[in-house]
Amino acid sequence: MKAHLVSAAHLHQVAASFKLGHHLLLGRGEEMSGGREKKALLANALEALIAALYLDGGIEKTRRFVVRHIIGEVDPLDEGFEVADFKSALQEMAQSRKLPQPRYLTIEERGPEHAKTFLVEVRVGREWISRAEGLSKKSAGQRAAQQILQQLADAAG
Repeated sequence: MKAHLVSAAHLHQVAASFKLGHHLLLGRGEEMSGGREKKALLANALEALIAALYLDGGIEKTRRFVVRHIIGEVDPLDEGFEVADFKSALQEMAQSRKLPQPRYLTIEERGPEHAKTFLVEVRVGREWISRAEGLSKKSAGQRAAQQILQQLADAAG
C-alpha cells in the first residue's frame, strides 16, 4: 500500500485534482511541451508543496494534509487495490500486528532444469502457514505470501 501511495501515478492524480499544474511557473519550452500535465512534474510539485507545508506549518498540519489528500480513503483490501509485492506487504503486515517475520522455505523442486516447478512454504509464527507453486521460487513465494495476507485479512474482520 505504501508503494502505491508514494507512486508517481498516485501523486499525479492528487496533484491533478488540485489543478496544481495551473500554478506552476514554467519555461517556454516546458509550457509548449505540455508540462502542466506531465506526471513527473505534477508529482514533484506535490512533493514540494508537502515540504513547504511542513516548513511553514509544522508536522501536524502536514500530517492532516497527507492523511486527508494523499492517503484519503484508500483501503488495501478493496478489490480495486492491487498489491504488486505480496512478500513485502506480508512483512509489513506482520510487523504492524507484532507477529514474527515471515519465513520462506523451498519444499520441493520438480521437473527438468528448463521447466522446473517450485513449491514454497511461508510461515508467520506457528499459526499462519501457506504453500504455493510457481515457475520460479520468487513467484511461488509471492503466491504463498498472498494466501497468508488473505488469511490474515479474513481473520481481522
